[in-house]
Formats: sequence, C-alpha cells, structure tokens
Amino acid sequence: MTLCSTLLAFSLSGLLTFFLYLYQGSQELTSEVYMALFDILKFWFVIFWSFTILIALFRSLKYLFNSCINGFELKLLSCDEKSYIEKIGYGDLVRVWRKWLMLLIWLVSALVILALVYTYIFSSYGGLFEWFDIYTLYAFILISGYLSFILMSSRCKKVKIRPC
Repeated sequence: MTLCSTLLAFSLSGLLTFFLYLYQGSQELTSEVYMALFDILKFWFVIFWSFTILIALFRSLKYLFNSCINGFELKLLSCDEKSYIEKIGYGDLVRVWRKWLMLLIWLVSALVILALVYTYIFSSYGGLFEWFDIYTLYAFILISGYLSFILMSSRCKKVKIRPC
C-alpha cells in the first residue's frame, strides 16, 4: 500500500511538473529551473499523495478479502448474512469501504488528539503544527488501519474473520 501510493503520487506529480514545464515554454535547464521544477514536484507530490493513499487503501481492501494471510482470511457475508461471498470484487466492497474509511477518519482523529495531549503534557511543543506533518499523518493512518481491522471484525455484521 505504501509503495503503491508513493509511486502513484510521484508519477502523477512528475507528469504534472513535466506538462507545466512544457506549457511554460521549455526554458533552458539551469540550476534555477531545476530548483523550481523540484519545488513544483514537491508541492504536487503532497497533494497527490493525499488522494493516492485513498486509492491504495481501496485496492488493498480487495486484496485482503481475497487472500489467506497467516491462516486467516476476511470474509464478506452475503445479504442473507448466512453465506459468504467467495470471490469479492470492488463493487461488493463499496459499503464496507465507506464504513472502513469513516472508522479510519475517527481513529486518526483520536490519535491526533491523544498525540496532542501527550505533547502538551510531556514535551516543549506548544502547538499542533510544530510537530504535525504529512509523515506523522501517514503513520497515524497506518496505525489506525491496524486498529480498524480489529474493530471492523468485531463490530461490522457483514465482515467476519475465519480460518482458511
């Protein structure tokens, strides 16, 4: 998931930077132009990474439902809630994805609040944006993703963990 979202964000920001370079008249490549192109690439990378992480999360969710990991697998119950859907596609996962995404948002928010309380009590940082950046947010998303599987399997009636 990390590699997929990073590569997709880098390729999209690289393409946009290249098209902006061409649109501006393809100036001679000097050190100033390289620095400007690099700054544009960094700016768009952060923006695209925010969107590609959602795409990577959705793609990884299908993989998790269709594979056996360490002897266990996630299964999605059908409408009658008695039989399992064996081969899951993206259309089957839309409702689960919405619940999972909202759970991730709440878990990330809770982690940010806990980290903020921790920094106020045990560190010299005075505000949220002195230590909070995209990499911290990404770490919180990964931690929340781990916690969400525990909560989704126990709370969501449509998702069950079973041995494979």
